[in-house]
Amino acid sequence: MTKFKRIVSLVIFVPLGIVLIVLAVANRQSVTLALNPFRPEDSLLSLTAPLFLLLFLAVLFGMALGSFVTWWSQGKHRRQARIEAREAVRLQKENTAAVKPSPSVVPANQAFVPAPTNNAALPAR
Repeated sequence: MTKFKRIVSLVIFVPLGIVLIVLAVANRQSVTLALNPFRPEDSLLSLTAPLFLLLFLAVLFGMALGSFVTWWSQGKHRRQARIEAREAVRLQKENTAAVKPSPSVVPANQAFVPAPTNNAALPAR
């Protein structure tokens, strides 16, 4: 199975890597990303970088943001799983306590026989 995974990952990642390299080489020119819409020439709120770098950063930011939103939206399911796990542990402890014999109840084959207090009652050797 690991060989299959390796082949599939090579089939997917090698062409993806080639496409990314071609994208980076084709978009090497520097562009300015202006974050001030009223004064685009303001150098304080602008960033000059190669276009491929800005594209890669935008994709990485989108992936991170999507991962965070997914994690956040599944919070109610994780909370419910924690509650159910605590309840399962509590029920398991109750079950173990109910099944375990109490110390006051001793099976008949292990009944306590008091030791004789009189030496005459002991068999001779």
